[in-house]
Amino acid sequence: MRVEAALLAAALALAGCSASRIVDGVFHSDKGYRVTVPAAGWQAQTGRRVDLELRRDGAAGMLVDATCGPVAERSLDVLSRHLLFGLRHWRDATREPAQVGGLTAQRRTLRGEMDGREVAVEAIVAQGEGCVYDFLYVAPPDLFDAGQPAFRSLVDSFARERAR
Repeated sequence: MRVEAALLAAALALAGCSASRIVDGVFHSDKGYRVTVPAAGWQAQTGRRVDLELRRDGAAGMLVDATCGPVAERSLDVLSRHLLFGLRHWRDATREPAQVGGLTAQRRTLRGEMDGREVAVEAIVAQGEGCVYDFLYVAPPDLFDAGQPAFRSLVDSFARERAR
């Protein structure tokens, strides 16, 4: 096990996420999916309300979360808007259909203001088998492009581990 993976696993254990875990750089959610954690400089945050939150240099962040049940019946447009809560004065740059792990998804990139700072955002919502999977990447505009490959790699690594 790499040192980074061991540290992330310890941080998640301290957060009380005993059913979800990081093993050899792969986050396994107790909600039945997995993603590969970017290796360079991304650290798991503890005590959060999402399945996985990662931060880099205190300026950029990404999250992965799943919700199963009736919420999964809403449209992708409605589901993607909830990822924008807290973002003010936002404007879409792109909105396009996508696929994540074989599921129907919507990808949005945009800019806006969060906590008084200008940010760039990529938000992806995937839907299928009674669940919604949210992926979010937020960074200052001047750092956004540098972290986007790590985010895309995280999203591309998504796989369901058991049928829901």
